[in-house]
Amino acid sequence: MARIDEVAAAARVSISTVSYALSGKRSISAETRRRVEEAARELGYEPHAGARALAGRRTQIFALTEPLRADTHAPTHMAFVLAASVAARRRDYDILLLTDEEASTGMRRVAASDLVDAILVLDVAPDDARVAIARSIRIPTVFIGIPDDHAGLDCVDLDFEAAAELAVDRLADADHRHVAMIGQSQIAYRASNFPPRVRAAAAARATARDIRLAFTAAGATATEAAVVRAATARALDEGTTAFVLHAAEDAHEVVLETIAERGLVIGRDVSLVSVASVFDATRLSTPLDTIPLVPAVSCDAAVDLAIARLHDASRAPVLHLIPPEYRSAGSVAPAPA
Repeated sequence: MARIDEVAAAARVSISTVSYALSGKRSISAETRRRVEEAARELGYEPHAGARALAGRRTQIFALTEPLRADTHAPTHMAFVLAASVAARRRDYDILLLTDEEASTGMRRVAASDLVDAILVLDVAPDDARVAIARSIRIPTVFIGIPDDHAGLDCVDLDFEAAAELAVDRLADADHRHVAMIGQSQIAYRASNFPPRVRAAAAARATARDIRLAFTAAGATATEAAVVRAATARALDEGTTAFVLHAAEDAHEVVLETIAERGLVIGRDVSLVSVASVFDATRLSTPLDTIPLVPAVSCDAAVDLAIARLHDASRAPVLHLIPPEYRSAGSVAPAPA
């Protein structure tokens, strides 16, 4: 990595002028600043993070707090970690990943150190302890998810309620009156903010559309194939003609296998809609209609909110809900006569 004296030599200025030009601590002519910045860019010079913090400049680092617990569904969460990293890098920021199982610990640590410019919060719980921390620190914080108490916070998320309603409406419009919903693990309805939102919205919409909706969780702490298989078989025995799936990929496959074992054809005899899938539901053994949860969309919006907050700390807090998108793959058909 280049040294500050090398930048000074290339720009034909003193070391102190380089420091002033890059820190903004003193007024420097536009031409001199241009030469210094051009030399720094060409030589790949980056001021030491500690020095930038002391000078009141940005560190170009965002913290991403993502607690990894025993029940964490790694593929889903890592998809968001990757999407957040890509979104930050696209805007010239690096990511410091905080994976403490006690999520608030790492957040307090970076807030006290001035190591990062902003904090992104993943795996948001309904009563998330990080809400109080976000309100007590000066570092901009954006929640990718919506805690129950979100007043005054910047939050971005898929509009899960609208997504659940859209799924039920598609089935209702196809004259399905008996619908089964296979959900997340039981613990997800206590630990994460979005599963209970999907379940509650689907139930309310089903009532409004005069649909009988039976719900089953996929297991206690993770997908349990026997639980999903039994719930699917029971639903079919009771005359269910359609399913809403808000579960992991392996649970989807168990549902598909159980239906196939009955000799039933999806998109003819039985209809299925996958809600808020992070994986590509069109690549399952039978492609499914889906209302996807796209990590890149959520994380791009969250990074944009963080940068906007850095530029204007007084701006009003934003609750940004991403409209759901229905992607058809032919798995919904009119209910059998």
